[in-house]
Amino acid sequence: MPTPIQFFNRYTGEVETETIYGESYLRWTYENPFGRLALNVLVKRSLFSNLYGWRMDRPDSRDKVRPFIEQYGIDRDECLRSEDEYETFNEFFYRELKPSARPIATGESTVSFPADGRHMAIPDLSRVDRVYAKGQGFELGAFLGSEELAKRFAGGVAVISRLCPVDYHRFHSPVSGTLIEQREIGGSLFSVSPIALCRKVGYLWENKRLLTVIENEVFGRVAFVAIGATCVGRIHMTRTKGATVTRGEDLGYFAFGGSCVATLFERGKVDLSKDLIERSAQTVEVYAKMGDVLGEWTGIEE
Repeated sequence: MPTPIQFFNRYTGEVETETIYGESYLRWTYENPFGRLALNVLVKRSLFSNLYGWRMDRPDSRDKVRPFIEQYGIDRDECLRSEDEYETFNEFFYRELKPSARPIATGESTVSFPADGRHMAIPDLSRVDRVYAKGQGFELGAFLGSEELAKRFAGGVAVISRLCPVDYHRFHSPVSGTLIEQREIGGSLFSVSPIALCRKVGYLWENKRLLTVIENEVFGRVAFVAIGATCVGRIHMTRTKGATVTRGEDLGYFAFGGSCVATLFERGKVDLSKDLIERSAQTVEVYAKMGDVLGEWTGIEE
């Protein structure tokens, strides 16, 4: 029997088992020798994801919306538009929600989660000996595409927020501030499911990424990285370099697929939420929604 993917649900207080979209395909691709061959020949390449994305943009893809909602229990009342108003499946996939569906945690010193998903924390980037699986480190310079930035965030905090295909797929700013840098980092398009990451966490820095650096008076510089993945090669930004954003404001969205974002803080700036620290130490992700509390400013002035 395959090992189930489990996470801690902040709202129920229980450890739950994830229903994985396309699980049999993922396990064949990343756990079977023949699947791994197909992975390196075809799946990781942009052509595969672009073709799948094209299918989800076709008018006939709208027929998939209602069955998807019913199969995965999507809350219709949260959606800004009714299911009949979407012209394609992708329009539904990166749907907007009513503002009341994701209240933003209050408090000037609060950091909020940038996306719905299952979140894993790295409390000290200078002392990483496992992420998702024992013995896997985190190559910060490769991930950020800059050794200079890696030096700035060395010893800092990272939170990896993994979005499943059934999740809300827009991402938002975790802090208020000004976008002082934004650039694309080229790469492949591997899956970022735990099925893949437990085999090789390096997929996070081998995949196509879009880096945004936000400057905040209290938190200093915060790096936000949107990571592409299989069937989700397109990362759409709604805010670009030079923009000023408030915490919880929309930054962009992913087209079809499961993917993740990562939020990095400089050393000594953030105290993570208790459940995030405790569960991540057990290599268990925490499910929380966009806008909920990720952590608080440490209160330490430089």
